[in-house]
Amino acid sequence: MQKLMVAAFAATAALLLSQPARSAATVAQLVPRAEGWLVKSYGEIDVPAPPKNAAAELTEIEAIVAKRTPEDVARFHWWAAGGPVYRWNEIILDELLDNFVTLPLAARHLALFHAALDDAVAASWYHRKSATRPPLVAADPSVKTPIRAAAGSSFPSDYAAAATAAAEVLGYIFPARASVFAATAEEAMQARLLAGVEYPSDVIAGRAIGQRIAALAIARGKSDQSDAKWTGSVPEGPGRWKAANPIAPLAGTWKPWVLARADEFRPSPPPAFDSDEVKAALAELKAFPRTPKSNHRAIYWEVYGGARAHALWNETARLKLLEYGEALSPQAAARALAALNIAFLDAAIACWDAKYAYWYIRPSQLDPDFKPLFPSPNHPSYPAAHGCLSTAAATVLAGIFPHDRGRLLAHGKEAAEARIWAGIHYRFDIDSGQAIGRKVAEKTLERAFVDRAP
Repeated sequence: MQKLMVAAFAATAALLLSQPARSAATVAQLVPRAEGWLVKSYGEIDVPAPPKNAAAELTEIEAIVAKRTPEDVARFHWWAAGGPVYRWNEIILDELLDNFVTLPLAARHLALFHAALDDAVAASWYHRKSATRPPLVAADPSVKTPIRAAAGSSFPSDYAAAATAAAEVLGYIFPARASVFAATAEEAMQARLLAGVEYPSDVIAGRAIGQRIAALAIARGKSDQSDAKWTGSVPEGPGRWKAANPIAPLAGTWKPWVLARADEFRPSPPPAFDSDEVKAALAELKAFPRTPKSNHRAIYWEVYGGARAHALWNETARLKLLEYGEALSPQAAARALAALNIAFLDAAIACWDAKYAYWYIRPSQLDPDFKPLFPSPNHPSYPAAHGCLSTAAATVLAGIFPHDRGRLLAHGKEAAEARIWAGIHYRFDIDSGQAIGRKVAEKTLERAFVDRAP
């Protein structure tokens, strides 16, 4: 059965890889800025030089390729799908969900992880510009590969750089699983050799890049203040949110990536709890005609877009990366995932900064007779987290995937509106959250790309 499954996967992968991707001429080309998240210049990252004589490596590769099996080819296709970062995004999401890491800490992990992978891939391609060694298949046409040979040098390996950085950052986040991640990275790198698409020295140089970048990422992670313990208390007073154990009250103090400071986009204070504006906002919630459809969509965004909103938007991004295919370079694909997750985290930081600056009362707390569709999340009302986070995610992805711009922005808007349908946020919560999300996304896109979809 396992062999049949592997054979079926290999056939499916080959079919997918043979399909014409969306034409690069019809997609606005994204040019990542030559500016790292963790390094000022990719030239700072040294790589070991390849051997001057490739004969010994060619002999080694010939021996490796001669032993490969259909299962090896299937695993190569699995790792190759979507570029050097794609599978690692899938792997970290599985770990976050398995360990029930919820927002905003999950957003912090994803931003740190993808900043490292983006820098690792970018540094690899920076060094490729000066590499003169021809690709392996050009040096030895007898080495048969399962894919069309790419033009240009494969030194250093961007897949090895990404795999090494991924395994080490994951080991920092989930130390009990460090050995599993290391073994997974070895499999990913070995797949390149078994396929005959890279030299051993390509992998060695890529590994060196990944190790250096991972060390920088881990150092940043240890100083981003995400491990600080809250020793404060919930403030008392009319119009204040009140409950025990508020969620992540210090998230607004974490170190951001693109924001100059956590309160850069802090909205003005919400209206007084006893004002006519709040009475009108509460009346809107009471008058909303809940239907099976609105309830279904509200519950969808609570279940799939609430505590696991980070997974939903990353899964959307991965789908689009496959759909757009070769229209996006490996560097642009890595930068796309980094931009998404960095915007998502910074929007969370800005949102949580405002939430715990104002400690604003939830609708059902203001009027105990009003019943929301489901209990409100255990943090203050203003601004709405979905307005911040899903708007930021949708705006970034809309800028990267122009053919899907309208649909992506509509999903982000629905995520925010669904909180009205559920009765857990006032309209002004949604509006202020969306404003934060858009501002953070626009700043992230400007920081991430030289050019992007209009």
